[in-house]
Amino acid sequence: MSAADYHESAPSLPAETRKALPAKDSVEIDMFADLEDDDMFSLGDVPDVTVPSKVTVKVAVAETAADYNPTLVDNWDDAEGYYRFGHGEILDGRYLVTSVLGKGVFSSVVKARDTKADDAEVAIKILRSNETMYKAGKKELEILKRLMANDPHNRKHIIRLLRHFDHRGHLCLVFESLSMNLREVLKKFGKDVGLNINAVRIYAQQLFLALSLLKKSNILHADIKPDNILVNEAKNVLKLCDLGSASDTSENEITPYLVSRFYRAPEIILGLPYDPALDMWSIGCTLYELFTGKILFSGRSNNQMLKHMMDLKGPFSKKMIRKGQFYLNHFDEDCNFLSVEVEKVTQKDVVKTIQVSKPTKDLKTRLMPYTANMSPADVIQVNHFINLLERCLHLNPEHRITPQEALVHPFIKSQK
Repeated sequence: MSAADYHESAPSLPAETRKALPAKDSVEIDMFADLEDDDMFSLGDVPDVTVPSKVTVKVAVAETAADYNPTLVDNWDDAEGYYRFGHGEILDGRYLVTSVLGKGVFSSVVKARDTKADDAEVAIKILRSNETMYKAGKKELEILKRLMANDPHNRKHIIRLLRHFDHRGHLCLVFESLSMNLREVLKKFGKDVGLNINAVRIYAQQLFLALSLLKKSNILHADIKPDNILVNEAKNVLKLCDLGSASDTSENEITPYLVSRFYRAPEIILGLPYDPALDMWSIGCTLYELFTGKILFSGRSNNQMLKHMMDLKGPFSKKMIRKGQFYLNHFDEDCNFLSVEVEKVTQKDVVKTIQVSKPTKDLKTRLMPYTANMSPADVIQVNHFINLLERCLHLNPEHRITPQEALVHPFIKSQK
C-alpha cells in the first residue's frame, strides 16, 4: 500500500475518552476504524478562513471552563462540541485566526498570527467542549510541560508548546507552527518511491533524539506515524507532535487498540504489558515507509497485522504468545496461527490454521532492489539501514533496540 494513500482511521484513545464517544454499530475488528484521525496539523477538508493582513476585529473575551455558560453552546459550538470560529476572530486577546488546519476526534486546529509577538505564526489546538476532552487536554498539557522541562534548550525534536489558555469552555494549546507533516512530504517528494537514503538517515537521527527524551521523561507517545511528525520549511528539521494519546509509562492499560493500526506493535495486539519499545516499533515502520514510499504492515485487522509481521520476521516464540491476554483470538492452544482470511467466492471471513516456520519476505529481500542504481556508498548505507530496521522491528520488545543504542548505530553515525 502506498504511504501517500494512507487514510487510516482514528488514533487510539484513552479508556476514559473512548467511553465519552457516542456508541457506533460496527462490524470492524478495530473499534475506531470509522473515526477520523486527530493529526493536529494535517490538512483536512475544512474550508480556509482567509484573513487580510490588516483587519479590524472585535476582541473575543476569554473565559475559563468554570465560567462556561452551557446555555450559549449553540452560539459557540456545533453539536459535537467543536468551537465555531468567526471570520477574523481574535482568541485570548492576541491570536488572529487566519485559517483552519483540520479537525479530529479530540480537537480542531487553526493557524493564527500572534499580534503580541510581531505577528508570528502559531498553530492552536482547541479541544472539544466536554469534561472528558477537557481532562484529556489537561493531561496532554502536563505531558508537554514535563517534556519541555527535560529539554530546556529545545534540542530533542518534540513540538514546543508556547502557551495555553481557556476560551469559552475550550482548552486551547498554542504551538510553534511548522510547514507540513511527513505524510505530506512523501506525497510531494517521494510518492510510491520514497525519499533519499541520506534524508531518511537525518530524519531517523532526529526521531531517535525525540524518543530518547520521551524515555527519559517516562512518557509513551503511543501514536508515532508520518502524520504526527512535522518538518520546517527547509524540510531538514522535524518535530514529533500530537501527544493526545501519550501517557506515563506507569499507566500501561492493556488494550488491543493502542496506536494507529499500521504502526501498532505486536505486544499491543497480543495483550502483553508494554513499555517505550512500542514507540520504537512505530518508528521502524515509519522509517521503512519514508525510504520506500510504501506502508510496511497494512493489515485490515489486528489478525492480519500479525500475519504480515510473521511474513516479515518469522514466528513468534510460544513463550511470548502464551503470555498475551488476547493470544487465543489469534492462535490455538498449540500456538498455531488462526489466520482470518476473506473467502474469494463468498467474500466472507474464514479461519485457516497456519504453522509459521520462517519469514516469506524479509527486510533485505524487500529493500535491496532499491539499491539497483545507487552509488556504492549509498548501498552500504542501505545495508546499515536494514540492520537498524531489523533491530527496531524485533518481535520481542525486550530485544528491540533502545534510543541510545540507535543513536550510535552505524546507519546514524556514518556520513556519506
